[in-house]
Amino acid sequence: MRLKDVFENNQKWIQEKLDVDPDFFKKQGNGQDPELLYIGCSDSRVTAEDLMGLGPGQVFVHRNISNMVISIDLSAMSVIEYAVKHLNVRHAIVCGHYSCGGVKAAMQSADLGLLNPWLRNIRDVYRLHNKELNSIVDEDKRYDRLVELNVQEQCVNMIKTAVVQKAIRDRGLKVHGWVFDVHTGKLVDLKIDFQGILSNIMEIYKLD
Repeated sequence: MRLKDVFENNQKWIQEKLDVDPDFFKKQGNGQDPELLYIGCSDSRVTAEDLMGLGPGQVFVHRNISNMVISIDLSAMSVIEYAVKHLNVRHAIVCGHYSCGGVKAAMQSADLGLLNPWLRNIRDVYRLHNKELNSIVDEDKRYDRLVELNVQEQCVNMIKTAVVQKAIRDRGLKVHGWVFDVHTGKLVDLKIDFQGILSNIMEIYKLD
């Protein structure tokens, strides 16, 4: 691929949009009103809008290695604050994917330099669920399950934030945990029971 191709593709994309709607870009310039906040992985195989069949203006996106929601990550916290408080999204989604390189790296005993503190958060997920994960003999299945559990814990991290708690209480914001299967293209709703998970500990994280 040449960078020149990117700009040529951009011109084709512009024309395709204008052929369908001559006012497409004028409308885009008027602002955004997305209903979804999507926190996904930076993996080049996983594109947010495409896998959901959505277009510009429909989803507010943040991506990082292994779709993490870390309380001291100012970028992720700012995205959540803006999407929930100012854009008033109705659904907040954490979407992981099978064959996630970050999750796989976290399962290995290796010094990965600057990635170490980031991956430690995934290793903490393993620690929290080590009994279940260590009972899975097949390494690939254990890997897939860690991907799912990491999504669950990142959703829980999101629910721990004050802005999300307030939106859930005041206007019914919904938090969802999904996984994208890169082998089939299928999007899977993990149907996480947050109430059950948080029932005994939410008083610790509740922020009035």
